Amino acid sequence: MSNPMRPPRAPRPSASLRPVTTPTRRTGPAARSALPAAALAAALLLAGCSGTADTEPPGSTSAKVNPTSARATPTWAPVTGTPQVIPAVRDFRRADGRGWRPSKGARVVVPAGEKSNVADEAQRMARDLGLTVVYGDQTVQPGDIEVKITGKSGAQANNVPVQGAADEAYTLTADGTRLTLTAPTDAGIFYGTRTVKQAVRAAGGFPEGTIQDRPGRPQRGMSLDNARKPYTQDWIEARIREIADLKLNQFQLHFSDDQGFRIQSDTHPEIVSADHLTKAQIRQIVALARSLHISVVPELDSPGHLGAVLEHHPDLLLHRASGSVVPGAIDISNPKAAPLIDSLLKEMSELFTNPEGAPAYWHLGGDEYQALLSSTPSTTYPQLTRAARQKYGPNGTIEDLATGWLNDRQKTVEAKGKNRIEAWNDGFFSSPRVSPDKNRMVDYWTGKEAGHRDPSSFLREGRNVMNFNDEYLYYVLGEPNQFVYPTGQRIYESWTPLVIRGTQPVSVPANLTGPDRIPGARFAIWSDRAQAQTQAQVAAGIRLPLAALAQKTWDPRTPALSWTGFKALADRV
Repeated sequence: MSNPMRPPRAPRPSASLRPVTTPTRRTGPAARSALPAAALAAALLLAGCSGTADTEPPGSTSAKVNPTSARATPTWAPVTGTPQVIPAVRDFRRADGRGWRPSKGARVVVPAGEKSNVADEAQRMARDLGLTVVYGDQTVQPGDIEVKITGKSGAQANNVPVQGAADEAYTLTADGTRLTLTAPTDAGIFYGTRTVKQAVRAAGGFPEGTIQDRPGRPQRGMSLDNARKPYTQDWIEARIREIADLKLNQFQLHFSDDQGFRIQSDTHPEIVSADHLTKAQIRQIVALARSLHISVVPELDSPGHLGAVLEHHPDLLLHRASGSVVPGAIDISNPKAAPLIDSLLKEMSELFTNPEGAPAYWHLGGDEYQALLSSTPSTTYPQLTRAARQKYGPNGTIEDLATGWLNDRQKTVEAKGKNRIEAWNDGFFSSPRVSPDKNRMVDYWTGKEAGHRDPSSFLREGRNVMNFNDEYLYYVLGEPNQFVYPTGQRIYESWTPLVIRGTQPVSVPANLTGPDRIPGARFAIWSDRAQAQTQAQVAAGIRLPLAALAQKTWDPRTPALSWTGFKALADRV
């Protein structure tokens, strides 16, 4: 995961940008802090700009378009070019006309009403752009934005995590000084509002025509190591807002490691670090993320990386045959080990709630268990060998025991409603005696640790693989073990979701590389040397890499903008 024992890495090859193949597209990686709403609204009004959106469930009556409306048709210079947003829109069809710009008196019209599940999306965009919102059977006047849901999600709960990329699609049409936003779900509506916000910031509005947009990969996100370095609630929430504007939809929180356990625990208060997040703060973070269509992926790592827990339970520490202690590793042969970790998993699972029937994520960790890094595991850890043979027969191995440990922890969180389970790739082992649960996704970060199977082997055996490529997507504070801070330019020009290990695409047939098998990627911030950067420096360092990741997971095509153009756009939006 974040602190591998890895050999020096080979020099990186230079990367060149492929030629533009789609002249009507633009791309750009911007992960820039949002202006305060009042300041942004004032700036937009000074420039003659502002905008908003909302939606309607099935069976509702669309707002009326009345060409003889009392409001005068606004006039402005035509909006030209293509919409300038990050990530770039997938398809834009131009039409003849002046396009759409925010104008004085323009409104966001929500035919479905104030209690619809898209009202919050409309209100958010109105705040972003300084507009007002009206609900119900309203006449759509010149300059207005109409927001409607076209799918069957009007009856479902508000802000429920979507099942796949098709649910995140949206359509935006600028026609006759009006803007119409439609989508099958409120998630799609939300992404449309982000496109409106960015396009207004970048170019003042939309050219005449229609955007049809959708993500290429259904899972796109960021992972934060809050265990080694505590981050404040404000910092975390600012990053969640930032990635939401980039249409990223996952936030992984690694809250326990050797250096700290950073969430309040009522079952085991003794393990909690002084600098931690309260349960109330976690609930607020989860609620904010859900309102922005971001799923939180909690990670309680085991059987390694448990130093903060085991400091207060030293009897469960793993010992070598020599008697020396293995820091951070729990003795999985000890009958008291599983009950301790299960009690924490149950307590934390109840904290990270999900709507019924929605994807509910949990990350088991599983990486860098030191007993599996030994050249002579059976003799170095005889108690583990005995336990493995007792459970799995005379040929049982420590790998079997570790696999069974994760399988049992998976059952624990599944019993608490979690249905999307993940673990790091070096926690997966092949054995005829015990196999990792078939419903567990491989989070592939390295090919240099124990269990360093090529990602192609996981794909060929039917597993889904999430891309955490440590060559491109690992931001490790202090740059230990030959890690180098990743750059947005390198991700933008050289990486794709198919580059899971090293610098080359995974070598498997194309039918194994689709979004159903490689669902996406997360950019990971690891705090190995916690004091190497301040929180502000981390935020600045990850801004362009996150924007580049957003572009490359949203659209599989060659970016239309050069890196210079992409970076300039990121600075505008």
